[in-house]
Order: sequence, then structure tokens, then C-alpha cells
Amino acid sequence: MFASLMRRWNRSGLQDESYAGLFEPYVGDEVVVFDTETTGLNTKKDAVLSIGAVKVKGDKILTSQSFEIFLKPNKEISAESIKIHHIRPCDLEHAIDPIEGVKKFLEFIGNRPLVGYYLEFDVAMINRIIKPWLGITLPNTQTDISGLYFDKKIALIPQGNIDLRFDTILESLNIPRMGQHNALNDAIMTAMVYLKLQHTHKLH
Repeated sequence: MFASLMRRWNRSGLQDESYAGLFEPYVGDEVVVFDTETTGLNTKKDAVLSIGAVKVKGDKILTSQSFEIFLKPNKEISAESIKIHHIRPCDLEHAIDPIEGVKKFLEFIGNRPLVGYYLEFDVAMINRIIKPWLGITLPNTQTDISGLYFDKKIALIPQGNIDLRFDTILESLNIPRMGQHNALNDAIMTAMVYLKLQHTHKLH
């Protein structure tokens, strides 16, 4: 009931009806797994540098239908943040305006459900761009793999402390780490975790 009210309130703020389709109920068997690289972890001050996404249809990761885009930051990238995301100013030479980039992202995801690792952060960063422009926040259904992993793991060790670091989850599920750390590779690895968790009844 509350979620339905929030959705209606969100929809009432939409300033461009060409995006009304985002609010349509999704009918299909695809989800979009996505990740962002940012200048930092402050959702109120930091900027999105890149978005990587991949579609999952049923049990298949559609790597041929992947999405990767670089956005112009509104401030200089600090040396500290480069150590985390490895995106240098020279990598952003062909980056595009954040709103143009998010337009392309919305076109890619449509009204499909979204999946991610600590997805709340990535969604908040995208919403910072969308809200002033469209008057809404992302209305897509959202699934966080850290929550899925926690629910399966806590059933085994009810009193245990669950390590939810991404590398730990990969290792626990025997999923190989892909080479370069970037938004697209992280999205593909997250998609692998998502599918593995969908088909794993017991975690060890």
C-alpha cells in the first residue's frame, strides 16, 4: 500500500510525459544489472563518472547488449578517487553531459527491473541527475544482490556475522574476478552473482 502511494506521488512529479513508460508495469523476463563509478561516496556532493549495465534475459547474461558511458564530472577528479575507480581525466576526453548520458541509460533500461550490488547508492547517484531534470526518481523495481546473499547465508548461520564484501561474495560463489575494475565489468560480475543466487538453494 505504502509503496503504491509513493509510486503515485513519484509519478505525479514527472515533467516530461515521454518518460511515462518508466512507470508502466514490466511484463517480460529481463532485468538490467548496473553499476556506477563515482568521484566519491557522498550521494549529495559527488558525481557519476561512468555507468555500466548489462541485460539478463532468463538465465542468460546478454553481454552483446551491454551499456557503458562516461560522463563529464562537474568538478576535478581527486587523486584519492582515481585510486578507487582508475578513471583518469584523459579517460574522460570523450565523456558526455550527465543528462545526455542518463537519457541514454533510461532508453537502455526502459521499465525493466534493476539489479545491483549496494544498489541503493547507485540509484541515489542516478536520481541526483534525474530529479532536477525530470522531477522523479527511478521508479523501476530494484533488487540488491547483497540482500539476496545475506538472506541465503543467514539461514545457514543465524548468529553469524555475514561478510558482504563483493570479493567475498564472488569467492563464496566460485565466480571468477574479471580483469579491469570498471562499471561494466562490475555489472557483468554482479549479473553472474545474481544468476548464481537465483539457482542456489544452499550456500556453504
